[in-house]
Amino acid sequence: MTQPTPSLPEPHLPEQFRALRAVKDETGVRPEFQTLTLTDLPEGDTLVRVTHSSLNYKDGLAVAGRPGVLKSYPMTPGIDLAGTVVQDQTGTYQPGDAVLLTGWGIGERQDGGYAEYARVKAGWLVPLPEGTTPQWAMSVGTAGFTAMLAVMALEEHGVTPGSGEVLVTGAAGGVGSTAVALLAAAGHTVTASTGRPEEEAYLRSLGASNVIGREELPALKRPLEKERWAGVVDSVGADTLAGALASTRTHGAVAACGLAGGSTLDTTVFPFILRGVNLLGIDSVNCPSERRRAAWARLARDLPADKLADVTQVRPLSDVPGLAQEILAGQVRGRTVIDVTR
Repeated sequence: MTQPTPSLPEPHLPEQFRALRAVKDETGVRPEFQTLTLTDLPEGDTLVRVTHSSLNYKDGLAVAGRPGVLKSYPMTPGIDLAGTVVQDQTGTYQPGDAVLLTGWGIGERQDGGYAEYARVKAGWLVPLPEGTTPQWAMSVGTAGFTAMLAVMALEEHGVTPGSGEVLVTGAAGGVGSTAVALLAAAGHTVTASTGRPEEEAYLRSLGASNVIGREELPALKRPLEKERWAGVVDSVGADTLAGALASTRTHGAVAACGLAGGSTLDTTVFPFILRGVNLLGIDSVNCPSERRRAAWARLARDLPADKLADVTQVRPLSDVPGLAQEILAGQVRGRTVIDVTR
């Protein structure tokens, strides 16, 4: 006689939990800590208990009330989260499974990671890589994930160690610092561009061989400049990206993944049709699941753990409103993990 399969115990569900919300009224948008219930969460097939999130530039914009990030109000910001599955109606995950989530519109179009619980779609989740922790995942976060996607794109377009200098712009930020560490660990000669000269020692500790000021690239105004870069990871955009394109070597590649310096691009077609330069767009929000898992596997394997720990600070959820102002002012170095339980 077949024995019935024992059922898993029902997970404990909270009556209420804490969240940082962006609220809007006649005075404008402001961050506000609120007590919510599970019925306040958006639709979705999977409930996650969130233990960690992170602070990205986009989160700073959202929390500070800048327009263009949050699509409705009230909203829980936080474009990253990590924690454990509580319930999954699809059966993809079991209660207690460790997972992470970046992108897919959380913290923008629906409630994100700055709350102790989140309801999402199972298809958005990535299993936490074996041997890692939620804190590690959020020290990587969207910034590190984006950097890994950019490095993978450069590799796929022929940028290999020994092929020449690789430039990283916005190098002291989250995307930039992770890109420097990843590229240096892979054996590339990395040049870091930054507007903060006081961070030179920090960037060299990540593996940068050269450090240049951020004013050097926008100063390159000719359609084609002297060939220098075999590859570029650019998180700045605008005139910085234009200067990088003009100075990229024949058949080099430029991965564009940010707009900290602006969204416009004033350039010519000459780098593309006379040097065969490839401009590669990096989309971390709607990246397909298979590529997400490949990127996270690479991060778990290739990102030097000591480098990541050295450039990461862990702060409680209660500090996020103040941190948002700091990251927008360019005062946050490396990565900031948010302990949502504090």
